[in-house]
Amino acid sequence: MSSTTTGTVHVRNLIDGVWTDSGTIGESLDPATGEVLGTFADGGADEARAAIDAARRAFGTGDWSRDRDLRARTLFEMADRMAARQDELIALLSRENGKIPSEAALEVGLTISKIRYYGALALTESGRASEVKPGLYSMTLRQPVGVAGVIAPWNSPVILSVRSFAPALAAGATVALKLPGQTALTNSLLFDIIGGAPSLPRGVFNAFTESGSAGARLIVADPGVDVISYTGSTRVGRAIMADASASLKGMSLELGGKTPMIVFDDADLDAAVPVLTKAITTFTGQFCMTGSRILVQRGVADELRTRLSAALEAVRVGPGSDPDSEMGPLIDQANADRVERAVADAAEYAEVLVRGGRITDGPLAAGAFVRPSLVEVEEVDRPIVQREVFGPVATFEVFDDEADAIGRANATEFGLAAGIWTRDVDRPLRVGRELDAGTVWTNTWAVIVDQMEEGGFKQSGVGRLNGERALEEFQEIKHFVHPAPRSESRRRTGEEVTA
Repeated sequence: MSSTTTGTVHVRNLIDGVWTDSGTIGESLDPATGEVLGTFADGGADEARAAIDAARRAFGTGDWSRDRDLRARTLFEMADRMAARQDELIALLSRENGKIPSEAALEVGLTISKIRYYGALALTESGRASEVKPGLYSMTLRQPVGVAGVIAPWNSPVILSVRSFAPALAAGATVALKLPGQTALTNSLLFDIIGGAPSLPRGVFNAFTESGSAGARLIVADPGVDVISYTGSTRVGRAIMADASASLKGMSLELGGKTPMIVFDDADLDAAVPVLTKAITTFTGQFCMTGSRILVQRGVADELRTRLSAALEAVRVGPGSDPDSEMGPLIDQANADRVERAVADAAEYAEVLVRGGRITDGPLAAGAFVRPSLVEVEEVDRPIVQREVFGPVATFEVFDDEADAIGRANATEFGLAAGIWTRDVDRPLRVGRELDAGTVWTNTWAVIVDQMEEGGFKQSGVGRLNGERALEEFQEIKHFVHPAPRSESRRRTGEEVTA
């Protein structure tokens, strides 16, 4: 970071070990006030080209792809550097992204452990060897695929970018990373923390901020990039898959979600209501696993409707600087307007239980603040059910039995996650087995662990992140075949002994 002549902070991009500026300068805004926080070098195709070329050179000429000890040591250094600067990172993430401090701390804390996990995984090996026939030896070795292009979104830029580039680095790939302009200052601090690891070779990690898409499109289409790891919307994910098809590069896509939270008659509502409320309001609903569909069995529908409505109406909305705030602003005014329109449109065909919506008066009016909304809907084909709102808005849907719940839960194109609330010990497995979802929680929500894979069914993506599978997304498997039959003298000796 540096200061401009006006005293504001200006941040740049990190490419081939050098901080670089851009011909275009963008502004980072505080979503709670609309005030300018600083400026940034707004990258594009030129920065993407330089990042790809640097990553290509580092992969082809250095030891990174072959030296697992170097990779592990570097990742551990990155984790230590983030731990040492976590307070700084949390404060900046909260202010620029709009998260309340506890949510920003959650994101950063989970990120540190993830980097350490992949540092350890860099030291592991999962190849196989066998004498498949007499004298015919066969073995498989995993080797890094090459250059990984990583594109991550603004809603959780720290953990969602690390979730992709940490396993890429652990696998021995080099990285060209693009992050969005809405979190430019946070991005730059992350670049500084990661890029400043003492053992990191030049050109292995390259990163730039871009408010547009020219650089991202180049990363996707360029033949010098061997694998893409993208987190974002299903619509963009489809476009990325199409654009990358010319070079048949590997693809890991975690896309949209419409998480059904299924509440059965025997659920503990005292435990469920606070979690369901957080599932709607955490990160202001800007989360691919937001609990945006509340499916409730008819026997407890009236009680849950009353209790959840009251809980959402009581949520304290405000800036992260206010310790009483329970939900911060959306990322910007445009997204706040978009969420407002989604609820207004739903009111034409559904019953709005909690209106929520834009805050247009008082001290919060200058920010991108919305209050949470709850909309009761009967037909699953309605837009509010089928489309990802990406804000603090949930539907309330009533079902009769397990079959009805499963049918409703599976009625969208998404399949990222689901939750089941019940006291029946067998029901979570019985129902969960039938759900088209990559993660199914029982009596909880948003519990994700580094050691276990995460990803989506259907239009929620392809591939997996977290766990050992994440490493495999950035590796190729090479099969060695080595004939080494017994010598004739050894064969004769054996025949003589038999005789």
